[in-house]
Amino acid sequence: MFKQIVLGFIGLYRSLGFLRTGSCRFTPTCSLYTYQTVEKYGVIRGLYKGSKRILRCHPWSRGGLDPA
Repeated sequence: MFKQIVLGFIGLYRSLGFLRTGSCRFTPTCSLYTYQTVEKYGVIRGLYKGSKRILRCHPWSRGGLDPA
């Protein structure tokens, strides 16, 4: 149940994407990556992996393909 709540919040954030500008350095986007990792690994490990991904997003990052 907690997993569904977290996935719901991520889905809500993704649906509000039209309000943000810019582009993501990675494929898939960080929000989709976090959604996929929460589905695959569970809430704790998924959010941890998603947080690490967000911390890697900076101007000096190469970006590119980074599947969940």
